Amino acid sequence: MASVVQDATDIANAENYTFHSVSAFTMFLYLWEGMGKPLIDSTHIPKEVPSLEGCFPTQFLDFIASQYIFHKFNEGYIYNTNRAVEGPYMELIERISGSKKHWALGPLNPLTIEKKSNKARHLSLEWLDKQKPKSVIYVSFGTTTAFTEEQIKQLAIGLERSEQKFIWVLRDADKGDVFNGEARRAELPRGFEERTEGIGLIVRNWAPQLEILSHPSTGGFMSHCGWNSSMESITMGVPIAAWPMHSDQPRNRVLMTEVLKVGLVVKDWDRRDEIVTASDIENAVRRLMTTKEGDEMRKRAMNLENAVRWSMKEGGDSCLEMDTFIAHITR
Repeated sequence: MASVVQDATDIANAENYTFHSVSAFTMFLYLWEGMGKPLIDSTHIPKEVPSLEGCFPTQFLDFIASQYIFHKFNEGYIYNTNRAVEGPYMELIERISGSKKHWALGPLNPLTIEKKSNKARHLSLEWLDKQKPKSVIYVSFGTTTAFTEEQIKQLAIGLERSEQKFIWVLRDADKGDVFNGEARRAELPRGFEERTEGIGLIVRNWAPQLEILSHPSTGGFMSHCGWNSSMESITMGVPIAAWPMHSDQPRNRVLMTEVLKVGLVVKDWDRRDEIVTASDIENAVRRLMTTKEGDEMRKRAMNLENAVRWSMKEGGDSCLEMDTFIAHITR
């Protein structure tokens, strides 16, 4: 919250920096639209992007608007992104946003995952050890998404019909009703887990997402396209089957599937009020995991991963960006 920073201006030698937790792509569009879409000579602005309609509750948008007055206290902006991924959008932000500085200091997730002893490893990792390289699609929609029972049923049927290996994080924690204390267990179609034994794994609690994405057997990620998940997928070289739910996710979908071309669409924002059918899910999983098109997405995702890793080595663009930021705050 920006409102807490005003007191820091009274502290000697203290400065404020605004951290944007969304993509530079999404942030640029927000700023650009707020300025009335001024003419900018750039090939990097998509012709069509989803509107913000339905993305945020009105109260949330009002809260965000109320915070902007406090941005006058900051000295610059920090982003969880990398110029190897979003360089053009960082440059566009810098062109339209005045004299304050902007730093792309991401990814903020680790790129190297420490391998734990077998005793400490999650069951999903042990299951992945037994699968072929790039053969498993990881299905997870973050911590703020709760599907209807019908949508859970359609997703289960679609995964089963795809005949592809999968890990599906179906968190019971997201199925409770905090107002009346009701706790519901997500119901899968009868016999689903028995029929998919050895093909799929259901995880009903926390899952080690970074470790799953970094595992050699993981070849795809069905995701809501939250920015943390998107960055984790990019930095682990895993393409996305995009299924946006709210907030910045519909626009992150455009970045992932149309700009970076490291994913395909399961459900677009225009269909947000519709149930995604088992047939749509089956087709999306097969496209990502079994076709030449999916292989090309995997190749682009791995190239992007390599570009990010190179940028973070000594002398790389991201390393230099961090050096510039440290020099600025210690000037």
